[in-house]
Amino acid sequence: MDSEVLVALVVGVLQGIFEWLPVSSEGNVTVVLTALGSEPEAAVQYSLFLHVGTALAATVYYRDTLADVGWTLPELRPDDPFRDETATLSFLVLATLASGIVGIAAYLAIEGLVSELTGGAAVALIGVLLVVTGILQRVAGTGDADRDETPAPDGGVAGHRETPTAVDAVLVGALQGLAILPGVSRSGTTVSALLLRGYEGEASFRLSFLLSVPAALGAGVLAVLDGGGLPTLSPVAALLALVVAAVVGYLTIDALMRVVKRVAFWGVCVGLGALAIVGGGLAILLA
Repeated sequence: MDSEVLVALVVGVLQGIFEWLPVSSEGNVTVVLTALGSEPEAAVQYSLFLHVGTALAATVYYRDTLADVGWTLPELRPDDPFRDETATLSFLVLATLASGIVGIAAYLAIEGLVSELTGGAAVALIGVLLVVTGILQRVAGTGDADRDETPAPDGGVAGHRETPTAVDAVLVGALQGLAILPGVSRSGTTVSALLLRGYEGEASFRLSFLLSVPAALGAGVLAVLDGGGLPTLSPVAALLALVVAAVVGYLTIDALMRVVKRVAFWGVCVGLGALAIVGGGLAILLA
């Protein structure tokens, strides 16, 4: 098997898995590519390019939700954008804008001052906060809600938030923008923020994954434009890497959502927090 094709298979699988976990997919794929002989700059471009594959995975998985969100556009009212009918659409638009502003500012102003060490420490700290939140929920007896409990008026589980607000959009969008920095996980920070804001596991993952579509597409476009084309890839290898990342990413989303639907809120917090601590620790060790 051609070495370029083998590398495309390996990094496509890794991107499809890491994108949704609280570890830095960009950082880990870059480390693997560098270990396999790629130049650091080319490895970063390659890892950014692979985000297009996971963006396709999220788009296909949430195609019905995205279609429903699109149909709410005519109902959008500037004076009340976060009412129930258009809250998700407004969240995605405002959070994407916040991501762009913060991401560009972070890249231009402080990228040189931030290392894998500080990025990993930030992810690990978020993990600790999530574990503490989960334990407190368990001890208080408020984190054991399951799908058999009485639903809330907005269709969610009683005691958990379902409808995003402008504060959620700015906060989550800003954190997603910071994920451009070394060692910071996009999904880990956004899902964690939503969990800490009171959203239950499934809603947190859904909003984070929907928000990943414009962010991932933007990362892929940036890689192509910055590199003057495909990042040191032949068209065949590029297509293979994207297809593998998309297929594995789709399967990973489905597996995660199945788990989240069956695990109590406190368990999601503790599990995700533990993964974040491990991911942050790995970033620190590899720094």
